[in-house]
Amino acid sequence: MAEQDLTVVQLLLIEYQSIKDEQKARIGFRDNLLYVTLTVVAAVVAAAATTKQTAVLLALPPVCVVLGWTYLVNDEKITAIGRYIRNDLGPRLAQLIHAEKTFGWEFANQADPSRRYRKMVQCMVDLLAFCAVPLSALVVYWGGGQTVPGLLVLSVSEALAVAGLGAFIVRFWRTQPRAS
Repeated sequence: MAEQDLTVVQLLLIEYQSIKDEQKARIGFRDNLLYVTLTVVAAVVAAAATTKQTAVLLALPPVCVVLGWTYLVNDEKITAIGRYIRNDLGPRLAQLIHAEKTFGWEFANQADPSRRYRKMVQCMVDLLAFCAVPLSALVVYWGGGQTVPGLLVLSVSEALAVAGLGAFIVRFWRTQPRAS
């Protein structure tokens, strides 16, 4: 291996470490969004119960959509980083060091037979946390007998936003690679 090749290898390893650090940070941030969502849901439900005003529940859909979208975007970036390592960075490094494959975990994780099932369950959890909960809040508002025309229009637009998020969650799950 030439001296110049060693420098390229070092740069690729630095890039690998850098994007793995980004991936790790995004995973932590993404996972915490579920806890934040649960906390917000509990606070809003408590406020609605305390005040006996079902209109308070209208705060849940926009918050869940924003948190859900942020969760989904981070999840997509986490996936994109893994795909980049498997399909671009790893093969370039393997070629330079004359190895068959590098970063074996990136491939082993994708090939895990239960991965598809776990991803499906995670999709259901995401739909429950970010879509079913705010839609339930809207149903309670609509059935609570305290609807007013302006808030009713707002609640319908919130329902559409939640449904749109749900469609993106399912679409992202369905377009996930099965294994690389």
